[in-house]
Amino acid sequence: MKYFASLVFCLMSFCAMAQEQVSFFFDSDKFVLQKSELLKLNQWLSANKEAKVVGVYGFCDEEGSVGYNDTLAKKRIDYVFNIIKNKIKIREDFKTRNFGKLHSLSPIKAENRKVTLYYIQPKDFVNEEKIIEEKKEVIAEKKKPNIKFSDVYVYENPNGSTVNIKIDTVFMKKVSVANVGEKLRLENMNFFVDTFAIMPQSRPVMFELLTVMKNVPDLKIQIQGHICCVQKDYRDLSTQRAKAIYKFLEFNGIEKSRMTFVGFASTKPLYPLPEKNEAEREANRRVEIEIMAN
Repeated sequence: MKYFASLVFCLMSFCAMAQEQVSFFFDSDKFVLQKSELLKLNQWLSANKEAKVVGVYGFCDEEGSVGYNDTLAKKRIDYVFNIIKNKIKIREDFKTRNFGKLHSLSPIKAENRKVTLYYIQPKDFVNEEKIIEEKKEVIAEKKKPNIKFSDVYVYENPNGSTVNIKIDTVFMKKVSVANVGEKLRLENMNFFVDTFAIMPQSRPVMFELLTVMKNVPDLKIQIQGHICCVQKDYRDLSTQRAKAIYKFLEFNGIEKSRMTFVGFASTKPLYPLPEKNEAEREANRRVEIEIMAN
């Protein structure tokens, strides 16, 4: 996206080690989130009730005039802000600031139509003012390369034969331009019940992640496992599942220095335990990657 408007909170700046971020994406020329992104926003609120939002940025693509894009970005900010304002801590001394400058951001238009929230966790509240005072510049997202991913991964079997595996270029592009601190769920990443054995239908997801790691050499990730339903992860399945993906990437040539893994058990649910239905259980038992460098 090239034009943006930004809601910032009083000379807002962010320490990379202390602040996190999450983005929600809009359809072209729209300032209301579609159902899937609205669900994502509500899930994030549910999982981060104790966090504090310290910045809200709205972005547009290059279609339309500077004034039009600034107005649309501001509407997107207002829409998201009105949803979160009574559900999470937000700095009180915020100011609204609009920018009409041209910025070099993602070459993928769909990735430019978004609102990004910057937030800190309770452990960093004591350093909040220090975090804000460390820098006085508005965050500028650097331009990422426009990588053209193939939608087919050619897998070579031990006997020399090959198999064409259909993979999702949209997911790979999203990972390739993601910013540090962003978390992305590995959709359709499934394991056999009560094991860390990956189900065959999840192979495409594995190869999508492998492909983007191979094509974006600066990308570093943390693989994060989560389970549902129970308070105690006695078998440490969340860690073992994250490790299984780590080992797959390592086996296929990804350097260990570019990735780590961790299991959170059921300590970071998107829905409270016990879940009310299978949809909530499915949402809670997930694997995500957090962007550590890109």
